[in-house]
Amino acid sequence: MEQENESQPAGGKAAIVTPEAPNRPGLLASPSPKAPAAQESKAPQPAPADKATQVPKAAAAAPQPVSSNGKKIAVGVGVAAVLVALAIGILLGRHWGAAKKDPNQLILFGNVDLRQVELAFNNSERIAQVLVEEGDKVTRGQVLARLDTGRLIPTEAEAQAEVEAQRAVVERLHHGSRPEEIAQARANVALALADQVNAEQQWKRLDSLAGLTAGRAVSQEDIDSAKAALDTARARLEVAQKGLDLSVIGPRQEDVAQAEALLRADQAKLDFLRRQLADAELFSPVDAVIRSRLLEPGEMISPQRPVFNLAIANPKWIRTYVSEPDLGRIHTGMKASVSSDSFPGMALDGWVGFISDVAEFTPKAVQTEQLRPGLVYEIRVFVNDPHDDMRLGMPATVHIELSPVAPN
Repeated sequence: MEQENESQPAGGKAAIVTPEAPNRPGLLASPSPKAPAAQESKAPQPAPADKATQVPKAAAAAPQPVSSNGKKIAVGVGVAAVLVALAIGILLGRHWGAAKKDPNQLILFGNVDLRQVELAFNNSERIAQVLVEEGDKVTRGQVLARLDTGRLIPTEAEAQAEVEAQRAVVERLHHGSRPEEIAQARANVALALADQVNAEQQWKRLDSLAGLTAGRAVSQEDIDSAKAALDTARARLEVAQKGLDLSVIGPRQEDVAQAEALLRADQAKLDFLRRQLADAELFSPVDAVIRSRLLEPGEMISPQRPVFNLAIANPKWIRTYVSEPDLGRIHTGMKASVSSDSFPGMALDGWVGFISDVAEFTPKAVQTEQLRPGLVYEIRVFVNDPHDDMRLGMPATVHIELSPVAPN
């Protein structure tokens, strides 16, 4: 039977009495769950300030994490220190370089330049042979390519025949009439003269007979026919005589001039065809190097289509630029030394060969020691390159020994 305790605590609330557990073997009586809570509620609670001040020893010994703002500040300070050190190094380097720079030596930077030739045929024909390859060194007068001449050779032979025929005409006119032709003309004169004498005698006989017989023995018609025959004989004699004169005098000067002009025209035509035959072979105009082989056998060419691109190995020069303050200390003919990064330790002899009269702004491709662009003048430093080491466009450094500056 459960028993209720009617006694109440001082607080005015009745306490609930749990039934006691039966005393059974192997079982222990567990304390009421409300008892600890009641005890804890009775224990004095520490002040909030006391909790903040009480830090475990292990937690106090561990390092505290750094915030992101602190990291950024540390990185910024490190970068600033590096930049300051770099700036100081650059300033010291410039000061040292300025102190080491020789005032009587000018150092320029430029690129190798040379002349180029685009070589083309003069004719419009098909290519038969290409005799060189890219990179080959060729000499002046060397045959580089040939055209098909199958149609030019017969045309040239025809023109040659026309020239020979006209030349014979001119020579005949210059020689005049042959002795046999003159003799033939004289024989014609003698024949005409004999006919005239015969016709005159015939006419005289008829005319005399008509006078003796009062016109009864000879008719007037016969007399007229004899008179006409006489006139004809006299005309033939005159023609023969003129022919003889022409044979003796020879051809007219105008005829000779005309024949000579026709001969020159035929000769010019022949020369043109021969020039075309000669142009069927493409020769190198200078000593050079084949940079590009642009056409191949079988292609049709024209004077507007180059077949090769040649690079003239000599002369070579360095195209560079000099600032206006140094312009008055250099002149053409000054000796120079040229070097490049491709051949360290090797310097080539050169000289100043050209100085421009016109100023211009510093080109983008030119390296200068100044940090800002300014007006410069182009110069060309020619260089001796016996082994053909310098290539087109190669960067190069030029050292020029300047004349000492005169003291003020």
